[in-house]
Amino acid sequence: MIQLYYWTTPNGHKLTMFLEETELPYHLRPVNIGTGEQFAPEFLKISPNNRIPAIVDTAPADGGAPLSLFESGAILLYLAEKTGRFLPADLRGRAEVLQWLFWQMGGLGPMAGQNHHFAHYAPEKIAYAIDRYVKETGRLYAVMNKRLADREYLAGDYSIADMASYPWVIPERQGQDLSDFPHLARWRAAIANRPATQRAYARAKEVNAAPTVDDAKAKAILFGQGKEVVR
Repeated sequence: MIQLYYWTTPNGHKLTMFLEETELPYHLRPVNIGTGEQFAPEFLKISPNNRIPAIVDTAPADGGAPLSLFESGAILLYLAEKTGRFLPADLRGRAEVLQWLFWQMGGLGPMAGQNHHFAHYAPEKIAYAIDRYVKETGRLYAVMNKRLADREYLAGDYSIADMASYPWVIPERQGQDLSDFPHLARWRAAIANRPATQRAYARAKEVNAAPTVDDAKAKAILFGQGKEVVR
């Protein structure tokens, strides 16, 4: 059984997408990041970076004590290896998937996240910051679009690289016109139509029907963190 510590963010969706695809038994444990539940001592023992998602695998392959992990990319890699799904076993296929998984973790996620912050949440509209991150998001969309011109998914077959990237492609929030990226649009539609993706996003609605950050207290918790929160 996988205990999934989760909230309805792009990084959270990655894990429910994988778990629904593989039908690996899991229990959803919501962590409301807008009210500060990510700072609870019991959660920090699992996720010292006070971020979701995190997991506890109560039945790890080595037969030992329950194993906890944080960081969505590391969790996807762990679960892919545990199940033998969505990560090729051969050297070259594995390398292809891992390149694009780390590309998402180091590029698409952080840059799109900054796009969201300055365009939607910052207390003042800073034109330079908005322009910077909208353009960088567009560049990253273009990288994906070019990659997908001659293949169905980022590394050929559907993989954890696609699951990692899909939740971060939100053109209506990121100042992008998906008609500029036809191959990316086709990829996005194909993943959206997968039954496991639909189940994953249905679970999200059960947990948090209105995933918005519009009150001052939640914004202070999410965007006002400094060194003092690490305790």
